[in-house]
Amino acid sequence: MHDDANSIETLKVERNGLSIREKVDQLSAQHDGWETIDEWDRERLKWMGVFFRKLTPGLFMMRVRITAGQVTAVQMRSLAEIARRLGNGVLDITTRQQVQIRSIGIKDVPGILKTLAEVNLTSLQTGGDNVRNITSCALAGLTPLELFDASSIGRRFTEKILGNPTLANLPRKINVDITGCLENCTHSESQDIAMTPALRKSDGEPGFNVAVGGKMGSGGMTVARPLGIFVEPRDAPLLATEIVRLFSDEGFRKQRNQARLAFLLEEWGVERFKAILETRWGRSFDSEGTDTRLSRHNDHLGIQPQMKLGLYSVGLCVPTGRMASEQANELARLAEVYGSGEIRLTTGQNAILFNVTEDRLDDLITEPLLEQFSPNPHQNIAGLVTCTGSDYCSLALVDTKRVGRWITEELIKQYPKTQPITMYWSGCPAGCGNHQAADIGFQGIRTKVDEKVVDAVQIFVGGRTDNQGRSGVRIMDLIPVDTLEDILPVIIKHLELLKQVQRKSKAEKLVLMVPAMTQDSL
Repeated sequence: MHDDANSIETLKVERNGLSIREKVDQLSAQHDGWETIDEWDRERLKWMGVFFRKLTPGLFMMRVRITAGQVTAVQMRSLAEIARRLGNGVLDITTRQQVQIRSIGIKDVPGILKTLAEVNLTSLQTGGDNVRNITSCALAGLTPLELFDASSIGRRFTEKILGNPTLANLPRKINVDITGCLENCTHSESQDIAMTPALRKSDGEPGFNVAVGGKMGSGGMTVARPLGIFVEPRDAPLLATEIVRLFSDEGFRKQRNQARLAFLLEEWGVERFKAILETRWGRSFDSEGTDTRLSRHNDHLGIQPQMKLGLYSVGLCVPTGRMASEQANELARLAEVYGSGEIRLTTGQNAILFNVTEDRLDDLITEPLLEQFSPNPHQNIAGLVTCTGSDYCSLALVDTKRVGRWITEELIKQYPKTQPITMYWSGCPAGCGNHQAADIGFQGIRTKVDEKVVDAVQIFVGGRTDNQGRSGVRIMDLIPVDTLEDILPVIIKHLELLKQVQRKSKAEKLVLMVPAMTQDSL
């Protein structure tokens, strides 16, 4: 560790983040309340997936790890009951296929952890400087358009890192995507480690190409850089672990806003990083395989045939990913009645029922919950993603869930035949809503109008995170939220033109172009 490391690094040396596991019971039982939990213990609670929320003093958020978004009806029902009985009845599906429960009292945390363990769930290491939840295709093992089921590889990797103190003191977090899907349903190119389906050129064997150093936040979106290597599925968990170890040993720890893996790649370059990784790996890497991904994206919504003849998946749109506990319970019931008792959560914050036989589809479609979580939503509601927003997150500057849904529904009312687009909302520069990965992205900000501070956004266009990944470019700044109804139709009208001229070197031209377009068009 650098001698001039930041204060959190100093604290992590004094007390490893994972050691908070031994202190949870003590913290929950403090008679003088949550206020006496010191700042470092509040920080370390993130290693348990428990987050202090300034907006709700005395109440915490808990994030539950759900590898590859695969959750059983029993588990979903347990999460719903925790939210109803001990939280505020709200469950949020995240862009990493997890579930967040809100307004938890610290005294209830030990009991919740026990309840989670009883249904084989955990919140461990879903926050802090850790490897976060492993994402994968939500229809892994089910969709006919995959090279192979990669979700088991994500689980094997999770087993290697979870609870391992040598991999729980990273310079910053690491996001990992391991997918065999051919339809770019996850945000691979925005991940610190991305393993995507490929065929080895020498013999056509299936495996992964590997890219590293993607990110959101910390200075904006960075597209992961291909390492030019191919790894077999059996070796993929080991290689991912070795990349994490390399980052742990060599990553920057001086400034937290420059500590992500992307910054190590920027200083070292791909070739140096690859050479050092290969030395640590102990044998030569196979050269990059043939990328088997298609150019399109599939969110896996709607009724889609599965690999096994006669079975179907039914992807349900959960607007902004937010569910009430009653809705989560009903989702669990439908999974048991119509499917195989399991649910898949997507990086688009939606839910999928699967193994539904053809003769049950009509009955499922008439269920009341599907009026709220439609399998056939308007394409722009389907393409809506939001971060937590300012109602629960103290970093967010905009209520992304309310505003994002409102403006999308207003656009649909006014322009029902508008082109399908993705619109992602982040409440702050951290980019939890992946706003630079969308056709149109919004980052919350504040501005003054007539001397009054109002909610506003920066607007980005042209982002994507597939095999042609690129960062969205900012085209407008300080746009009051209440003017979006007028401005967005103009941006949508000119979106293809904006994408065509979207280049880093032309970003300034874009910033000048759009206000002119808007003025001319209104």
